[in-house]
Amino acid sequence: MSSPSSPLELCAPLDPATAAEPRERRALPRRYDAILLASFGGPESPQDVLPFLRNVTRGRGVPDERLAEVGEHYYALGGRSPINEQNLALIEALRAELAGRGIDLPIAWGNRNWHPSMAEAVRGLHADGHREVLAIATSVYSSYSSCRQYREDIGHALVETGLLGSLRIDKVRPAFSHPGFLAPMVDGVLTALSQLEAEGHGPDRTRILFSTHSIPVAMAEASGPAEERGDGPAHWYVRQHEAACRWIADRVRERIGDAAPQIGWELVFQSRSGAPHIPWLEPDVNDVIARIAGERSAEAVVVVPLGFISDHVEVIWDLDTEARRSAQEHGLAFRRVPTSGTDPRFVAALADLVEERLRADAPRRAVTDFGPTPDVCGTACCLAGSARTRRAPTTSALDSAEDLEAVRDEGAAGNAGTGAGAEEGR
Repeated sequence: MSSPSSPLELCAPLDPATAAEPRERRALPRRYDAILLASFGGPESPQDVLPFLRNVTRGRGVPDERLAEVGEHYYALGGRSPINEQNLALIEALRAELAGRGIDLPIAWGNRNWHPSMAEAVRGLHADGHREVLAIATSVYSSYSSCRQYREDIGHALVETGLLGSLRIDKVRPAFSHPGFLAPMVDGVLTALSQLEAEGHGPDRTRILFSTHSIPVAMAEASGPAEERGDGPAHWYVRQHEAACRWIADRVRERIGDAAPQIGWELVFQSRSGAPHIPWLEPDVNDVIARIAGERSAEAVVVVPLGFISDHVEVIWDLDTEARRSAQEHGLAFRRVPTSGTDPRFVAALADLVEERLRADAPRRAVTDFGPTPDVCGTACCLAGSARTRRAPTTSALDSAEDLEAVRDEGAAGNAGTGAGAEEGR
């Protein structure tokens, strides 16, 4: 196995004109020969549920009794997660979109917690003759569990398979700010508001709740690169979500017109897991629903699953089941907006991210006030925020070679993932 001698050998070479800008750092174009969809994974049958959840929580000492409780969410859906079929549908849609642009690249699929595993995907890509691969994660924000951990998954797979040095895998930038991800949710909000108004709930009496996965506060504070943590936490995870909320809300107001100023919104969180004594991002969506009802500040809520790209278990259970039940119990009308899923605009957005890395003249679309995100992650970007988390091999960052050397020094290069989050679709 070859040993990288420079930090750039584990990430794409940079455009020198952008190298000093943490949010605008661009990679030079490369001739990638395949795409890798990196996802979370999910059980295919009731027999898979407990082994899958053991994979998700490995290293955390979670007893099977607790896993069985979480497993009920999957059993309620027949023991099968919808995320796998959704990923296959996304792959087919992306393949067709790329073909329509004259880009003929095969798309492999690898998961963090279930089959096909990341190592299986990496072996298959190499066996098929591919050497330059571009990865797309099924999460569009910057944090440990939604970005860095996927880079670690790829790094672990390259080390585990012995292919580090003979197979290169770069990752596209986070896509939260692309209009193709956001515009479908604008339409979803407008549809929900129209339906509620037809039932007698005007926009001025409706609250929009943008929901995303809660993560530990320390992880949220560590999201973003060290270059932006000079005066305190970078908070990229929350700031990116807030920017996306503002953009969607502004587009909704433009479309509605006169009633627009009365439409209120807020960012809420869901799907918390982990020890109760560890602070996680709040407020919880169910607590907010109860508060709105208690204040009588609205009579309807529109929940937007802003933090997710597809309608997987955490959307179907935590929102369609639990949040809907909370609204009903508190006498509030409820609508849940669809995720972007395989909407042609979102599929086109992913194709744009691929094309950006193939052509220097490809447009880079970023419409929120957060601004752009980099092709290559910065130093110490999106750390887990826990002193107990071991350093892991990564790709696609300025310090990926240092990550690898640190792991080798610790004698831990063969370890599996950190098990820092139980987040489907992240």
